[in-house]
Amino acid sequence: MFKGLSDQDAHADIREGVRALCAEFGSAYFQKIDAAHNYPTEFVQALTKAGWLSALIPEEYGGSGLSLTAASVITEEINRSGGNAGFCHGQMYNMGTLLRHGSAAQKKKYLPKIASGEWRLQSMGVTEPTTGTDTTKLKTVAVKKGDRYVVNGQKVYISRMNNTDFMILLARTTPIADVKSKSEGMSIFIVDVREALKSKGLTINPIRNMVNQDTNQLFFDNLEIPAENLIGEEGRGFKHILDGLNSERILIAAECIGDGYWFIERATKYANERVVFDRPIGANQGIQFPIARAYAGVEAANLMRFKAAGLYDEHKPCGAEANMALLLCADASWAAANTCLQTHGGYGFAAEYDVERKFRETRLFQVAPISTNLILSYIGAHVLGMPRSF
Repeated sequence: MFKGLSDQDAHADIREGVRALCAEFGSAYFQKIDAAHNYPTEFVQALTKAGWLSALIPEEYGGSGLSLTAASVITEEINRSGGNAGFCHGQMYNMGTLLRHGSAAQKKKYLPKIASGEWRLQSMGVTEPTTGTDTTKLKTVAVKKGDRYVVNGQKVYISRMNNTDFMILLARTTPIADVKSKSEGMSIFIVDVREALKSKGLTINPIRNMVNQDTNQLFFDNLEIPAENLIGEEGRGFKHILDGLNSERILIAAECIGDGYWFIERATKYANERVVFDRPIGANQGIQFPIARAYAGVEAANLMRFKAAGLYDEHKPCGAEANMALLLCADASWAAANTCLQTHGGYGFAAEYDVERKFRETRLFQVAPISTNLILSYIGAHVLGMPRSF
């Protein structure tokens, strides 16, 4: 394995530990999981047992109390080793909202059991069928009645619902017509998925898609949530959930970096070993230069990933940096994926080489958790001060 920027940081022990665990789950394992559209239960259990998924949980609650920067190293190494952190990264970034805005009682109740693996908090319900990423216009409502909130509405493309015990839900608690700013009047709740299904207040419909992603459409029908499950202040949920969204973007940016290194390593290895016309194809500039350019792109994007993570850990504003990190890292991994596939030629499409699986998986980051076009729109309007495009 060649040395990249990520290997020069202060997290060598984390990298070594995650790589050693991932080595027990090679390409054959993930190809089998992908082909059957199954969940990698054994892999996630191993990560949980080793404590990697409780990285962000403070030690007082049974976690490791690591920084987001350190946690991003974990997700990077999972993808760099050929795995897919998307199966379990929700367990990390959902911590952002709960850790920074949850009450002492909520942290005491949920965090120890999440750290131990007894409970999973892996899903976040924000996106809706009719509003997409225009979050301020979401139509899922939560009406307070006594000591409970009653929720009605829909969510779409919500991941890992079949492999979680709890989810973070964003719903409108004050009609948009009654607030001064459209970002006000929304609130965050912890939803016990098991109880919601039992009460018939929640219905989960799977959405089969091109990658092995447990993603779903959700229907809430008079779902009752205890008022004590409200996180932070009522009506300030949009601001509260930004911590979760920023950490999500940074962790996924790190996964893109992991993918990028994986593609570059595979392309380099194949270019050195594949002999055509009596010499390695890597001797040809048409093969060598695109791989070198892809590597330079991943290294450059990685700098923004670490900058964004550092700002988050310092509790400084990092919305622009988190979004730019995701944009640059997603573009870098996609460029590396295309280069790797092109280097392998027809063999890149063969499942045996595992390139096609990772190719499909890294393509997702151009669209989710947010479209790269929307990130560009955000930068144009909110960072550069140009007119809003919508």
